[in-house]
Amino acid sequence: MRIEFCVYGRIAGSGSKTAMMKSGRNIMVPASKYSKPWMKQVNFKARTAYNGMPLKGPLRVCMTFTVDRPSNHYGTGRNAGVLKSSAPTYPHKRNWPDLTKLVRSTEDAMEGVIFKNDKQVVEQNNSIVYGHPMGVIVIVITLE
Repeated sequence: MRIEFCVYGRIAGSGSKTAMMKSGRNIMVPASKYSKPWMKQVNFKARTAYNGMPLKGPLRVCMTFTVDRPSNHYGTGRNAGVLKSSAPTYPHKRNWPDLTKLVRSTEDAMEGVIFKNDKQVVEQNNSIVYGHPMGVIVIVITLE
């Protein structure tokens, strides 16, 4: 079986936590204010793409995250809109969450919808590239 869906919007990673006092107790909350909305979007799109029982058995998951290029990658004046030769090919310098944290948040949002547990993911092929609109393309393939 193959399940494929796209989620467009501001991508956000998961993993980093911040301690906060609530009702006299320390609680851990995601460091990024964008994590929860991102995971809700992914969960909604996953439910739209697949409405059966969570898959069982080993899975291959492929995720391609896209982020917008900064404006300083492009020329100005008559070269407006033309990519500079010095512009990097991959988004490795910006303040995007690292790929591992993006994968973690997206996988966690699919848990209980597409698959029972993310331990079922035994193969991955993930990347982060420049593109538009910002978001992710997710492909889940059963291996048995």
